[in-house]
Amino acid sequence: MTLPMNERVRHIQLSGIRQFFNLVANEKDMISLTIGQPDFPTPDHIKEATKRALDEHFTSYTHNAGYLPLREAACRFVETKYGLRYTTDEVIVTVGASQALDIAFRTILTEGAEVILPAPVYPGYEPIIRLCGATPVHVDTRKTGFKLLAEHIEPLITERTRCIVLPYPSNPTGMTLTSDELKQIAALVKGKPIWVISDEIYSELVFTGKHESIATWLPDQTIVINGVSKSHAMTGFRIGFLFARQWIVEHMLKVHQYNVSCATSIAQKAALEALTVGINDANDMKKQYAERMTYVYDRLRAMDFDVQKPNGAFYIFPSIAQFHQSSFDFALQLAKEAKVAVVPGSAFSTYGEGYVRISYACSMEELEKGLDRMESYIKKGAR
Repeated sequence: MTLPMNERVRHIQLSGIRQFFNLVANEKDMISLTIGQPDFPTPDHIKEATKRALDEHFTSYTHNAGYLPLREAACRFVETKYGLRYTTDEVIVTVGASQALDIAFRTILTEGAEVILPAPVYPGYEPIIRLCGATPVHVDTRKTGFKLLAEHIEPLITERTRCIVLPYPSNPTGMTLTSDELKQIAALVKGKPIWVISDEIYSELVFTGKHESIATWLPDQTIVINGVSKSHAMTGFRIGFLFARQWIVEHMLKVHQYNVSCATSIAQKAALEALTVGINDANDMKKQYAERMTYVYDRLRAMDFDVQKPNGAFYIFPSIAQFHQSSFDFALQLAKEAKVAVVPGSAFSTYGEGYVRISYACSMEELEKGLDRMESYIKKGAR
């Protein structure tokens, strides 16, 4: 007997990132340059704050929107860092940035709506969009340095367009948008019945200049997503933040409330420590990521890879067109013969085909070893 299920779920694929990671995870002596997991430990003062929360019995439900001191700290953080102004009624503490995206999409999307997003792109957006009965409209950004520009967006806007996703700094490319590029998108969208979801989870990891948010120029139509996973090496704590105008936050809070009630109380205390005492914790990590990025970029260029130099996050996205293989076949062969795991570009939409993603969120020693193996493999004649 086959019992009924949601057909939209049936047609969703597991993340290509995880599929490939799982495929090679048990291989001996594998250098994995796959997952976006910071190799830095969570700072000690944050771990101590977590222990104190337990000792102080801070183990009950918090307000649905989150522990008030944490919401206050989150508002101060984005104002201090990026000049964004929100009140405590304009922020929700979520179970990671992923849950923030989920409640945002489920609040603003209706059946038949369209969502414009750049490609190649992180694979976590499309499944949620489709579960909402909406349609993702991918924009090929390969000819503009992996940047989604106003000139791309304008011809794609229809009466069904409800949202544009700006995921910068980008996973998988590490690219960012300039203030001028953001201003042009804001000018295009302003006054239209279109939301912008600005996924800024890597905002603290920008190597040149400072991170800028489109919410600076389009505050009433922007939903900002952020969190402490990448900035403070707190992926397992699962704390994200959603910022938007109060009237729409009130509706998103209803979805959040029936989805998870509230984020974990202990993790919220840890995040409070991160955003206050640890407000600049990301600086040392960012410095090391920048050094790793330069090293990986230079090594890839020396191997004759065609590759854009990233300006943020901890990913780089070289072309493998020269090898005349699909990205999956190239990555699989590299894993089997050189014991180096990278993510096939096809995991990031069809526009990622012909590329691979390398994560440098691992030690310099691992990067050196992995790139040495890759170079030896290529010199032998990758096939």
